[in-house]
Amino acid sequence: MINTLYLPELREMLAENRTQELREFCNTLYHPLRTAEFMEGLDAQEAWQVLKHAEMTQRLEIFGYFTRDRQVSILTHEDRDEIAELVAGLAHDDRVDLLQEVSQDVTDELLSRLPETERRDILRLQMFPEGTAGAVMTTDAALLGEQLTVSEALSELSEQAEELETIYYLYVVDGTQHLRGVVSTRQLVSAMGRSETKLLDLMETDIVTVNVLDDQEVVAQKVAQYDLLAIPVVDSDRRMLGIITHDDVIDVVREEATEDAHRIAAVNPLEESYLKTQLLILSWKRGIWLTILFVAALLTAFTLQNYETDLAQHAWLILFIPLVISSGGNTGSQSATLVITAMAVGDVKLTDYFQVAYRELAMGLVLGGFLGSIGFLVTLLMGHPVQEAIIIPITLILVIVCGALAGSTLPLLFKRLGLDPALMSNPFVAGLIDILGIVIYMNVALSLLPAAS
Repeated sequence: MINTLYLPELREMLAENRTQELREFCNTLYHPLRTAEFMEGLDAQEAWQVLKHAEMTQRLEIFGYFTRDRQVSILTHEDRDEIAELVAGLAHDDRVDLLQEVSQDVTDELLSRLPETERRDILRLQMFPEGTAGAVMTTDAALLGEQLTVSEALSELSEQAEELETIYYLYVVDGTQHLRGVVSTRQLVSAMGRSETKLLDLMETDIVTVNVLDDQEVVAQKVAQYDLLAIPVVDSDRRMLGIITHDDVIDVVREEATEDAHRIAAVNPLEESYLKTQLLILSWKRGIWLTILFVAALLTAFTLQNYETDLAQHAWLILFIPLVISSGGNTGSQSATLVITAMAVGDVKLTDYFQVAYRELAMGLVLGGFLGSIGFLVTLLMGHPVQEAIIIPITLILVIVCGALAGSTLPLLFKRLGLDPALMSNPFVAGLIDILGIVIYMNVALSLLPAAS
């Protein structure tokens, strides 16, 4: 409501070119997010005209809270010199991500207007493969020489601070940029009374790092495991290349969680949001897996066809087919979800394969025994003799054990093969167990029914 009421006044200020009032609007609100929210009703061109009245520091912060579509529109259509100045001031990782969203022509025009050091930095970060540590890192890191004293380090830090994304951790490097240690800002301030102490004597050398080519999911797991605000990125020679901050890790976690959720639901991950994805693309991403699952369902039908004669002779078996396949499929889906999520947070590793299999085997026996007992009693209440009723609990135990083992071990197997464990989605596991469940059910029945004849 407040945003809507403010729009006519903003547009009036723009129309009358009331520079002072526009400057005050940009610079006096409590938080840049609030300023961006007040501007939501403006189109991209109007928003940029307002934003140009802000001081550069404030302009960068407000721009960072614009939606990605609005940011891309501003980069694409506004004056290249003005936009180049804006891009030069953005966080190094943010501007690389943003430039990937605009056309190559726009990117080339903007790069040609940037200082050489900024241009080289952008081109270097663009070289790293998508989904790796290098693709999400920023080179805005506080780097200090190991021979600096505390007083010299504080002086150096005061010069760097304005350009840095974070100064929680100060990374100590040697003359060839090899990472030697880390000093927290708190440690440095606490050592002010010992101003001649060198960072070499103050730093901690047991540093958690990630390689520039590590998967971004590995980065997120390390940051969460060690409860870090930032993590240094190094190459194979341990040269310091940049850092990944906690806010970027949050973005990675959100991205990975969304991707896994899509795959678990048997949907190829969307590159854009649901509402922005074109219907044909959405149909394709959903249709691939639906087709695979449809073929799996056809295989179930073909499997049943092989037992058509037996089912005609013992028609009552048909009544329990949904019970059998749903029990196995649901158990497999539960196991797959638990293992995939446990792997995502680092709780389960490939080396835990046999432990996971043992636990799921035991769980399958417990759950199968419990549900089988219920199925046995229900079958008796329906008027079937014990010789027939015993088929249901035996089948349920076997199917549920198979479902639990398949759902838990297949994601680990996929991981071992270098594939995404989430590819072993719930519908896929359920489809697999459906076929297996029919085979188990009919073979158990046929092995017992002749004795009852």
